[in-house]
Amino acid sequence: MNRLSPARIRHYFSLVKFSHTVFAMPFALTGFFWAWHDLQQQSFPLKLLLLVLLCMIFARNAAMAFNRYIDREYDSKNPRTGNREIPAGKITHRSALIFTIANALLFCITTLFINRLSFVLSFPALTVILGYSYTKRFTSLCHFILGLGLAIAPTGAYIALTGTFSTPVVLLSAMVMFWVSGFDILYSLSDSDFDQKNGLHSIPVAIGVGNAAKLSATVHFLAIILALFIGLKFNRGAFYLTGSIVFSILLIYWHLTKTPDRRASSFGAINGMASICYGVFSIADLIVC
Repeated sequence: MNRLSPARIRHYFSLVKFSHTVFAMPFALTGFFWAWHDLQQQSFPLKLLLLVLLCMIFARNAAMAFNRYIDREYDSKNPRTGNREIPAGKITHRSALIFTIANALLFCITTLFINRLSFVLSFPALTVILGYSYTKRFTSLCHFILGLGLAIAPTGAYIALTGTFSTPVVLLSAMVMFWVSGFDILYSLSDSDFDQKNGLHSIPVAIGVGNAAKLSATVHFLAIILALFIGLKFNRGAFYLTGSIVFSILLIYWHLTKTPDRRASSFGAINGMASICYGVFSIADLIVC
């Protein structure tokens, strides 16, 4: 097969679940627009925005491909993941590793064109997002490491424009960490039996399915509290509060109307809508106010 054939390109898009970029992208854009708002620049920094988007794509590609590379043996044993690209033979594990290295290098190189702090922080950022793939082997807190990996996005986007940190955006990152960790706990319910049999760690394995569902709800409650706190503490306007309320309602609805197994299977639609609503309204608020 031609290496650049449409089919092969589709395999790589599927390998990294490119459509799931929607989870972190709205929060990264919120961090970027918050920076623009704080700097009160008249002209919009389109070039920097494009660089930030490239960094997100490269970092996420590296993280997802590396996860598939590291987990290939487990994926081949698990009925749910046996049709993934590497165990199914659509992409070789060597190609996945090369793809990982290429995207990691592109990520670091792109940060060079942003600012020095972004470049320096690109290495610990890569350590977190790539290191997550190992954590299921030794800790049930792996869900929170994944959350931390995605939480880097808004703060990283803010730093790209300002070269500094910001308290509200750091709190936004904490909100993202709780939000991602909460739905990843539920997502792992479908693999709890497999993980237990194969010596892998997760919250459902450690404390049971019922308690894991309760912990997920608790963690999402913390995310909701942070979302509302940011708006009230830092005097955001009606658009921001509307986005936060819609975000909160969607999470509450998800927990109250679906059983844990249904929540695991429907996490994509609800959480995708939640992130988009929060991001759109937050950005509108930063532009208008």
